[in-house]
Amino acid sequence: MNKGLLTLFLLLYSFFSYSQDSNSGAVQSSNSAERFPVFSNCINLQSKALENCFYNQVQDFVFTNFEVPENLKQNNFQGEIKVLFEVDSNGVFKVIYADAADENLINETKRVFAEFPKIEPSTYNGRPTYSKFTIIISIPLKSREELAEKALAQARILPNNTKKLTELDSIVYDKFTNPEFESHLNIPFSHSYYAQFDASLNQVGSNNHTASKPYTYTEVSKYYNLKRVNENLKKNVSGWWAKKLWNENTVEIQGEGYWFTLNPIFDLQVGKASQTEASYTYVNTRGINFRGGLGKQLNFTTTIFESQGRFADYYNRYAELIKPAGGNPAIVPGIGIAKDFKTDSYDFPLAEANLTFAPSKHFDLQLGYGRNFIGDGYRSLLESDGASPYPYFKLNTNFWKIKYTNTYMWLKDVRPEVTLERTYATKFMANHYLSWNVSNRLNLGFFESVIWTNTNDRGFDMSFVNPIIFYRAVEFASSSRTGNALLGLTYKYKWNNQINLYGQFVLDEFSLGDIKERDKSWKNKYGYQLGMKYYNAFKVNDLLLQLEYNHVRPYVYSHSVPVTNYGHNNQSVGHQWGGNFKELIAIARYHKGRYFADAKITMGTRGLDFDTTEDNFNYGSNIYKDYDENRPFDSGVKVGQGNRTTVFIADFQGGYLVNPATNLKLFGSYIYRSFDPTKNTATTFSQSTNWLTLGLRADIFNWYFDY
Repeated sequence: MNKGLLTLFLLLYSFFSYSQDSNSGAVQSSNSAERFPVFSNCINLQSKALENCFYNQVQDFVFTNFEVPENLKQNNFQGEIKVLFEVDSNGVFKVIYADAADENLINETKRVFAEFPKIEPSTYNGRPTYSKFTIIISIPLKSREELAEKALAQARILPNNTKKLTELDSIVYDKFTNPEFESHLNIPFSHSYYAQFDASLNQVGSNNHTASKPYTYTEVSKYYNLKRVNENLKKNVSGWWAKKLWNENTVEIQGEGYWFTLNPIFDLQVGKASQTEASYTYVNTRGINFRGGLGKQLNFTTTIFESQGRFADYYNRYAELIKPAGGNPAIVPGIGIAKDFKTDSYDFPLAEANLTFAPSKHFDLQLGYGRNFIGDGYRSLLESDGASPYPYFKLNTNFWKIKYTNTYMWLKDVRPEVTLERTYATKFMANHYLSWNVSNRLNLGFFESVIWTNTNDRGFDMSFVNPIIFYRAVEFASSSRTGNALLGLTYKYKWNNQINLYGQFVLDEFSLGDIKERDKSWKNKYGYQLGMKYYNAFKVNDLLLQLEYNHVRPYVYSHSVPVTNYGHNNQSVGHQWGGNFKELIAIARYHKGRYFADAKITMGTRGLDFDTTEDNFNYGSNIYKDYDENRPFDSGVKVGQGNRTTVFIADFQGGYLVNPATNLKLFGSYIYRSFDPTKNTATTFSQSTNWLTLGLRADIFNWYFDY
């Protein structure tokens, strides 16, 4: 019998298999300074003989000391126990991870390894070090002699030219250690979830940049230990189903240089709203999320949702008001185009994805289909996540006190006026945002954006690809009327570790001459935001209070060529209300362990259009209207002109975090909305709505109901 073949089968049929990992990074060759751990019976051996002796001693010890539970013996149990164990730098055996079909087998494994004698540890370059080993213990147990006889008998019946491949069998899986918390993967953007670590990111003296969202885990992990928080939230449960329900991803795999997770996603809601024709409201969302990492530089996530639902009447009306060309009844805000479902509901699928490549600590590149947000507040006047997802490419550059974000987006105009042969009009947006930490307390941000269309087969104009060019100058050179440029400024001042002041200024267009005239010209299209956050308010840990004021003049975000307005899928990419409004928002957020509570009060004034035969003027709220047509005034323009409407919205939500791995929450919410225009019209009329909802939702994106 060929000796090499016999050795092969002894390895194949051994009741456990091994792999080693030391802090040297790899198993060294025979002339290396590395040495295997040494049992007393192996002390005079070297190299391969020492390695074989170590394996034999472990095998013999487990065979002699392992006691299969009696109930498993009686049922003739057959199975495997996968064990990751360590011999530390003191020569002590420790079980790191054990997995088996029966909990008693895991406990017995831990007991046996605790009985191992202390031995001489591995050495590397002459210094004691730890070594990790992976073994598979097969039940029922067999001694080394029995295994050798079985391997020899099996070898005799195989042709000498048969070579059995063991590549799949040799793949070793590591214990899942939540590597996503240290990855370049985006953290799903939810105001409620981000509030948990907002205070840690906004400490005086921290050199980070909080306005450009979503964050990556690497950005947050420097200031807030997400992995430790996640571990502390875990329930002390046993059993596969209990662990997956309360603590873990449904599927989680980690190996050498890669990891993957797979989770079902749910958003199941049922509610009751006053002033609503349907007997109840509901959302029925089922989805799947797949995410992972290949190496330390490449990460990805993709989520597919299938949803049906109907909402309170005010929300249904708004969804139908912005419906697209082609017969679909509505666009669900923040989600996308909906089709009819049964007689009074919508079917609205959604998909999101992101692929991130981080070649160095200074750069990361993202290719995605989703939404982005710029700002430190609840609202953003520059770029918000209230519109439907869109394809984008993003380049983040970090160095010194600077973070520079370039985003290129592909947007749609779905109005009938620009729809040809059932194809929606395509437009493009490019923006850049430079965040500069001026001092330990002050941050300034500079924003510029431009939107253009595919007029004359212009396509994606390569003039705007250059990340350090001034867009307004390029757009002026390319076309004077078919592009829309917008400028912005952000600031944040850290008064102390508890109080932050923040704000934004957006400039869509202005006329210096009209500013000097002080006649409130329509050309002075600007908006601003003022805000304050109070962390651990009144010395209550994890209580966040926030106050925010937004003021946007008429005709902001609109353009003389409506297709180049600041919108996508009939929704504003800036503030969700469009132009011609002011609002005050007060927010309180609190969490303790797995419990959470959010409260939000919105008070606003909007200047809406009458859209009647008697008055069809464009007062500056609808960004999809040409600001050069039906404008009632050239001067004396002020916020609230037109059908002045008072809006009051109270939104309360509280609940329990079911699974921190997927941010699955059991919640209840109550929304009160009062909408009171000066004049009732067919589309704008006085209404008060009470909306109560109970649900189970994976809180992985912001869903805004405050319209």
